Amino acid sequence: MAGERIRLEVEEREARGTRASRRLRREGLVPGVLYGQGKAPHAICVPERELRRALTGSGGLHAILDVVLNGQKTARPAVLKDYQQDPRKGRVTHVDLQEVRLDEPIQAQVVVQLVGEPAGVTEGGVLSQIQREITVQALPMEIPEHLDLDVGAMGIGDTLRLSDLPPQPGVTYLDDPDETVLATVTMPTRVVEPEVEEEEGVEGEAEGEVPEGAEAPEGAAEAPPEPRGDAAGEPGTTPG
Repeated sequence: MAGERIRLEVEEREARGTRASRRLRREGLVPGVLYGQGKAPHAICVPERELRRALTGSGGLHAILDVVLNGQKTARPAVLKDYQQDPRKGRVTHVDLQEVRLDEPIQAQVVVQLVGEPAGVTEGGVLSQIQREITVQALPMEIPEHLDLDVGAMGIGDTLRLSDLPPQPGVTYLDDPDETVLATVTMPTRVVEPEVEEEEGVEGEAEGEVPEGAEAPEGAAEAPPEPRGDAAGEPGTTPG
């Protein structure tokens, strides 16, 4: 469960825009926004190291963050609402936090983890995870870090849906239980290579050459006759 609460000190930032955000990242800070309940959002920044520590604990991305603004004593319970990541370096470049009430349910996306090796895979089948995340609703402290789905009994041709996922106390699955496909085991797809058609014609024949015993097509140019000598001299010479 995401019951772990982590203190996270953040600073309000005055400068906004792309240039200011780049400057903060060079200083090891991650720009972000803290959204309040019925309050104006706060533009914030948080040390990247502290943010990474908070989001890689046992609660994962669903940890409850006790956000403290500019060293204030009052902590504001919040959860990670959204984040942006550098596709090459993998570092978080922007973060959105949402204040929550611990006594009111919230919605969240939770990862489904497949557990076990299907019997159908040992028979030559292929296991595919169709849906990796589902939408759940629960109290902030009850949002699970992930949900386990046992696929060990799946044979070739079997399908597991959300309705097959074991229920969790205090957690409501919001997606369609019968239409949400989580995993399948199918036979591998055979790749049929196309046959290569042989080119018509006789190999070795030069272009325009007429096979022996065949007549040249009508209108084809005949080869010029070989020059012949005459009595007055050699072939190709003019008598002197």
